[in-house]
Amino acid sequence: MTIDETTTPPPATPRSEASVEFCGEWFALDPAKPFEIGREADLDIDDNQYLHRRFLQIANVEGMWWLSNVGSRLSATVSDASRTMQAWLAPGARMPIVFGLTTVVFTAGPTSYEFTVHTTAPTFYDSSPAPEGSGATTVGAVTFTESQKLLILALAETMLKRDGTGTSEIPSSQAAAQRLGWALSRFNRKLDNVCDKLSRTGVEGLRGGVGALATNRRARLVEYAVLSRLVTKADLPLLDAPHDDADDR
Repeated sequence: MTIDETTTPPPATPRSEASVEFCGEWFALDPAKPFEIGREADLDIDDNQYLHRRFLQIANVEGMWWLSNVGSRLSATVSDASRTMQAWLAPGARMPIVFGLTTVVFTAGPTSYEFTVHTTAPTFYDSSPAPEGSGATTVGAVTFTESQKLLILALAETMLKRDGTGTSEIPSSQAAAQRLGWALSRFNRKLDNVCDKLSRTGVEGLRGGVGALATNRRARLVEYAVLSRLVTKADLPLLDAPHDDADDR
């Protein structure tokens, strides 16, 4: 029997270790045991009655980490570190965790939560060029007017102001309208316009329907706007700057 010395075994796939960070607290994940996130889970997020006891689950399947939505009502928004890629994880769905740093944002009732998943052997690397310019009023072919961007900022203000992962309150339509000095009817009309524009580009969770409560729509808009950098912390001074109060055409 002759051994071919030129033949070498294929390189072993590095084992990917994973951990979760929430509000400065770290959790090392065990590949042999699913890690659950919820109101009564391994990561006990909050005693928020709107949050599922078991909402999200992270498990290692054949060497790859997966994020699953095991809840029945809430959805989560998932983004990479550069926030150039984004997915919406609906109840019953699951997705592989392919990034070195994955951000997960979701809302239960009036409160929004964020945590990050860190892996040591990511299977995907972002090679997209850095965005040019500072404008953030265009997503795809959709351009937002000044007042529409102000509406998004008013809803996302608390989430943009917080540092790092954690929680934030999504303001009510009434509170956001007062922040802008608008009548509630004007705010709701412009909210409809913004949601319709984004829905036509394929953003899910913004249209009305059975179970699509106003709170959920506002929360989904904030999640998308912040993670896609439609608005950033640098835009917040616009809320207090003088602006034209005339309704947009």
